Amino acid sequence: MRRSSARYLLRVDDLCPTVRRDRWRELAGVIYKSRLRPILAVVPDNLDPALCIDKPDGSFWQQMLAMEQEGAAIALHGYQHRALSRGRSLVPLHRRSEFAGVPLSTQRSWIRSGLEILRSRGLSPTIWVAPRHGFDRNTLKALREERITLVSDGFARRPFVRGGLTWIPQQLWGPVEKRSGLWTICLHTNTITSEQLEEFAEFVSAHVSQFVSVEQAIAQFPALPLTVFEEIRENAGYARRAIARIRRGMMRRLCLERDSEGPLHANPKLGGRQIALTKADRDTKLHADQAQSRG
Repeated sequence: MRRSSARYLLRVDDLCPTVRRDRWRELAGVIYKSRLRPILAVVPDNLDPALCIDKPDGSFWQQMLAMEQEGAAIALHGYQHRALSRGRSLVPLHRRSEFAGVPLSTQRSWIRSGLEILRSRGLSPTIWVAPRHGFDRNTLKALREERITLVSDGFARRPFVRGGLTWIPQQLWGPVEKRSGLWTICLHTNTITSEQLEEFAEFVSAHVSQFVSVEQAIAQFPALPLTVFEEIRENAGYARRAIARIRRGMMRRLCLERDSEGPLHANPKLGGRQIALTKADRDTKLHADQAQSRG
């Protein structure tokens, strides 16, 4: 059997002092045990209530610093993680975002303030991770002006250059075995289940030699502009992701309609077909929507 040449990179999003502590400790245990060097996407000044899961952890910043010293890369995950803009993003996965559509001067002010906060904690952020994948050309310009040259996003299969920055693609929200290329697996500590965490730990155990750091990824996959074919494939990936999100939204609405109107409900939007789901089905679909809503 031909050995896979694929490489994997772990990214952990929505990290802040109020992160869900039990899940984060479990995931951090996997990281330390397997000596992974992930991207840690840290929110500098969180004002998103959805990320306020536990009381502020007084040791959070020390944990981030210790993991950075062990080889993790610190990413600036927006500024306050608020999705108040409807601007069009370069990565068209969500309708609302924190940065896309916001004036350049404001974006640069937010990026500069976020960097100052992380640096005041002793961290050295080197990568940009946009909340909800929301950012535009003004964001790229502001990042260049603030000397951040790496972006974690995009659906390509290798690092590439776009807008004067190097993009390290992020295409997965759970472990999937691949044959070739570089694949970033993004996990959200606040919504991951114990079963999903166990699945990830098993994947790491089986593929630990294929996990790389940001520095190794860049060294093994020189960043060049995407070819026309690669851009077409990337756009097709965005379209598939958008369709999957619409389907999850439809299923969530169907579940809510069933809960409010009885065990079997004819939905006129589906041509009057009757839809019956078990509670387990509803729970599974609802969790999938929650877990990926920020992806």
